[in-house]
Order: sequence, then structure tokens, then C-alpha cells
Amino acid sequence: MAAMTDGLVLPPGEGRPMGASGMTLKVGAEQSARWSVFEAHVGPGFDVGAHFHDEAEELFYVLDGELDLLAFEPRVRTSGNWQSWESASGRKVARGGPGSLMYVPAGCPHGFANPGTTPARMLFLAAPAGHELYIMEIAQILGGGGPPDQQAIAEVRRRHGIHQLTQMVPGG
Repeated sequence: MAAMTDGLVLPPGEGRPMGASGMTLKVGAEQSARWSVFEAHVGPGFDVGAHFHDEAEELFYVLDGELDLLAFEPRVRTSGNWQSWESASGRKVARGGPGSLMYVPAGCPHGFANPGTTPARMLFLAAPAGHELYIMEIAQILGGGGPPDQQAIAEVRRRHGIHQLTQMVPGG
């Protein structure tokens, strides 16, 4: 990566579309070694699936719509619906609307899903930079038509230091 000496200004709607992922890359490894920034459109019914990262930290900021948000170690990691998980201290999955923020340190199980009938939109930051490589691989799987290949998703996640706890559901 070449060092940037100038900043970057993007007008609304600009950035690099990340295929069928619903994400637009705003800042990535080409500009920063520290983090990648995306604008994410999350369709109704989409569920990223509960997972955790070996090294990456993430931050999610809801701009429009509502998302179910998970960012804790559950009492029991079940392979089914993470929206019913509860932490040892009684924390439950939160429903977050515009202005809600979720910070996820490395190693923390997390997920987001759109439980509604209208799209949601969020600002998504991942550190260190380079998360766009993972997003592009997932977008290729999601863009294949039909139900996504869950084994292929799990393999991409494994190669990127991501541990899948529940399956991704593409939504409508």
C-alpha cells in the first residue's frame, strides 16, 4: 500500500460496489492500513449468521431501518437462531434503530439481521484494513443464484480467520 498524503472525499452514493453483498467500500486497504469502511444495505430477512473473528475488530452504526444486534458470548452457543441467545449475565440480543452502535472486539461472538420488511442501512468499519477481500469472496457466493453454498461460506470465513457459529441467510 502506498502512503496517502491527501485525504479522500466521496459524495453520497460513491465508492466501490462489493457485488451481491449489498456493501459499498468507502475506504479500504488501498487507502489505509488500519481499517476498511463500508456502507451496507441490509435487505429484509438477511442474517449474517453469528460468528467471531480471530483478529478483526468491527463497528456497526445503524443509519436507517432496524437490525437485531448480537455482541456477547452466549451462555450456550447453539447452531440455530442466535436471536434467542442470552449471556451469562442476562444480556439479550438488542433491536437497534437509527443511531444505534455496536462495537465488537476480536473473539466476541456477534451477528446482525434485518427482522423487518424494509431495508436497513449501516456504516460498517473493520480493523485492520483488508476486510473487502473477504466481502468480495462472499459476494461471489451470494451472487451465484439460488440458495448460497453454506460450505463455501464457511470455508471463506475460515480462510479469513472467521469462525462461523450459525449459517448466513441471504434474505429477500
